[in-house]
Amino acid sequence: MKKVYIIRHGRTHINHYNKMQGWCDTPLTNEGIEGAKKVAQVLKNIPFDLALSSDTKRASDTCEIIMKENINHNQLQHLTSKFFREQFYGYFEGMDSDMAWRMIAGPVGLRNLQDLLDNYSIDEIKDLMKKSDPYHDAENAQEYWARLEQGLNLIRQLDGYENILLVTHGFTIRSLVAKYGNGKFDIKTGPRNSSITMMELTDSDTKITSYNQLTL
Repeated sequence: MKKVYIIRHGRTHINHYNKMQGWCDTPLTNEGIEGAKKVAQVLKNIPFDLALSSDTKRASDTCEIIMKENINHNQLQHLTSKFFREQFYGYFEGMDSDMAWRMIAGPVGLRNLQDLLDNYSIDEIKDLMKKSDPYHDAENAQEYWARLEQGLNLIRQLDGYENILLVTHGFTIRSLVAKYGNGKFDIKTGPRNSSITMMELTDSDTKITSYNQLTL
């Protein structure tokens, strides 16, 4: 069994400005750097066999900060992959988040993201986003999972790697928890920057065991 320590990247400038941040990227703020350093201290004694992250700078930088403090830092390798990117938001990339969610929720008679989460699954929300995108470039659920599952399969194929650090993104973590959390966790609240979500992977099963924690 593989234990995957899933971390949401540290706070960024676009997070600070409350804008949609999928494949677009901005650096960590000072607060984001400090948050990454705090979770690095929480995880420093976990003997990670491998560090993985999205190929965005915000995720990669967070991963490097955590790795630097780890007990295995001298031999720890960092691999980045687009498989672990956030959902692609298409037309909504960089837009004010409240405005974007109003555009996505409006056609189904709702007002915002919380209304959507009260009435639709995460995957249904992905599909609504693509439908609301004037260019239809945003990833729908099928496109999103086709990409992300390649990343999960990559982890499964890593022989001899038991403790894995994975730095990724907020809506991606919500998506994983919705799909593999067996309904045990409230995803109406998104994961905090630099929070910890735990996942266990075997060849035949994927299970989320904790969500949005600041300590182990």
